Amino acid sequence: MGIVGIGKIARDQHLPAIAADGDFVLAAYASRHGRIDDVKGYHDIAEMTADGPLDAVSLCTPPDGRYEQALTAIRAGLHVMLEKPPAVTLSHIAALEQAAREAGVTLFATWHSREAAGVAPARAWLADRTITAVRIDWREDIRRWHPGQEWILGPGGFGVFDPGINALSIATEILPHELFVESATMDVPEGRASPLAASIAMRCGDAPVQVEFDFLQTGPQTWSIEVDTDAGTLRLAMGGSILQLPGEDETTQPDREYPRLYARFSELIAAGKSDVDVRPLRLVSDTFLIADRRVTEPFAF
Repeated sequence: MGIVGIGKIARDQHLPAIAADGDFVLAAYASRHGRIDDVKGYHDIAEMTADGPLDAVSLCTPPDGRYEQALTAIRAGLHVMLEKPPAVTLSHIAALEQAAREAGVTLFATWHSREAAGVAPARAWLADRTITAVRIDWREDIRRWHPGQEWILGPGGFGVFDPGINALSIATEILPHELFVESATMDVPEGRASPLAASIAMRCGDAPVQVEFDFLQTGPQTWSIEVDTDAGTLRLAMGGSILQLPGEDETTQPDREYPRLYARFSELIAAGKSDVDVRPLRLVSDTFLIADRRVTEPFAF
């Protein structure tokens, strides 16, 4: 396996997951600035794929530019795993899916938050419940999680939707009906292209869904989803790792999100299949299309 992009998410999550997975050996990396000891490095993915035999590649770069990187890998006959969000546009990911199908390789658009411990049991519990309301509250500190990463507020950087899409990936996984956007507001700092906050009204079947995203949360961070049903309220906290069902105590499990992603990637490769779910990205795209865009005071890291 090769990996492209050696930033915070690669070092914190991808490299440990690859090292612990018996099906993959990290043989190469491509990065303009990052380094991995005892692994062969390249300036970019074109150099990496041209030089040595690889079977697969994991792309951990920002979404802007990832289409070209993924296409290079697919054309080189490599299986491709995409960090979230999988691409900047829906057209890009559709083109990549077609290219992978024609090349006979696996394309895996990952949503790591779906692998949080509470998500699968939440989905099972909600499957035969009537949903009456949903509240999504995703608030974190951009300076803590993305220090100095100017790209995230630029065009194609997604802004607060970079973490917010994690919430949408969970919601689209656990709720029994499709979500769609009804209205939204986005707060975009003066001189920036992507928002620091967003408030979105959605619908899930007949149930209202209220979504609040904030990138300026200090102190305790909030990643929670509450689903009101005819059998009580289900609560997911800490990004899906803590689940509380009505009348029961909270349950939590250790973080295994990225190891599960790599295990799934291995399964897909062995089966000759791809997994490309664009629903979270489509909701972000719809929000950007119809939102009332409010310009706020300038922001500096």
